[in-house]
Amino acid sequence: MKYDFETLIDRRGTNSLKWDVKENELPMWVADMDFQTAPEIIDALKERVCHGIFGYTIIPNPWHEAIIGWWKTRHGFKIKKEWLRFCTGVIPAIDCAIRALTNPEDKILMLTPIYNHFFISIEENKRIPVESRLEYDGSKYWINYEDLEEKLADQRTPLMILSNPHNPTGNIWDKETLEKIGELCRKHQVTVISDEIHCDLTDPGYDYTPFASVSEVCAKNSITCIAPTKAFNIAGLQTAAVVIPNEGLREKVKAALEVGNSAEPGAFAIDAAVAAFTKGGPWLEELRGHILQNKQLVSQFIADHIPEVGVISSHATYLMWLDFSRITKNSTELCAWIRRETGLYMNVGEIYGGNGKKFARLNVACQKERLEDGLERLAKGIASYTKGAERI
Repeated sequence: MKYDFETLIDRRGTNSLKWDVKENELPMWVADMDFQTAPEIIDALKERVCHGIFGYTIIPNPWHEAIIGWWKTRHGFKIKKEWLRFCTGVIPAIDCAIRALTNPEDKILMLTPIYNHFFISIEENKRIPVESRLEYDGSKYWINYEDLEEKLADQRTPLMILSNPHNPTGNIWDKETLEKIGELCRKHQVTVISDEIHCDLTDPGYDYTPFASVSEVCAKNSITCIAPTKAFNIAGLQTAAVVIPNEGLREKVKAALEVGNSAEPGAFAIDAAVAAFTKGGPWLEELRGHILQNKQLVSQFIADHIPEVGVISSHATYLMWLDFSRITKNSTELCAWIRRETGLYMNVGEIYGGNGKKFARLNVACQKERLEDGLERLAKGIASYTKGAERI
């Protein structure tokens, strides 16, 4: 391999949100990776640093061209330059879109379990989150279209937030599913915000379908949020984009971005994004292979040592959705026990809505040595929790 995904890097003392934990704790929660970003991005940032002046930054043509080229080549989606708007992050973009397209007390629909910050964005903007719970059979999730349409038909629901690929389950929605969602939303005049931040983190041999690429209906009735931040581990650089083919929607969201001060790039945001989308491909391919190996390691370890834990099969993200329903009805309590007893820190599933209270989310984007440590802690924590439950 050309790139190094195995050397342990000490992130303590670097103001890392993920690693702001006790000395004995191993954080495998928030969605950033324990790998250095692509050397090509580091080189671009070094060049920018050496210039030594970090004033206000414009959005140049190479930024548009990098995104257009990446999505055309990798995902078969032809984005027009005028559809693109810079944003400091996907969540700021969603916040702005919520304010631009809905009113206080409006309802916003989601397929749950889903990324917890969507609930926060909706509630902080004084809107009402509505869940269409995904069906679950013990191994996979699917959409209950009858429930989805019933909730889309509510006239107080002008907006739906879609996670594509889906976080936390790692599901890649196929074209037919996205088309059906698009048609139902058009029928009931509901606009779709599609969060596609995890789109480049699919398993080797798998790709995702951009929602706006599915049909003219989907394109004209959607706002797509994209970024290099998850795939290239540069979330701290605050660089993202929104893709909005519909001119009317685009102008509303653009105005909201500008009012919210979310449309101005920092000094490093443009250079990092351009380097990622023009030079980062080979690094990303090796990363995807490494993440797949890690997911396979987790699945095998659990099958061999803690088979009572269910692993949801998925082909996207570096986040694994673990089913603890055969151990407890309250994974929040279990995760707190595991963290207290072993130091392993996971995301509790309850915050994602749906049936998440029986689950936890495990971040496997790390070196093999660190992952093996995490798995040993997981097994130890479950063993001690089970013995404690037996005593009770």
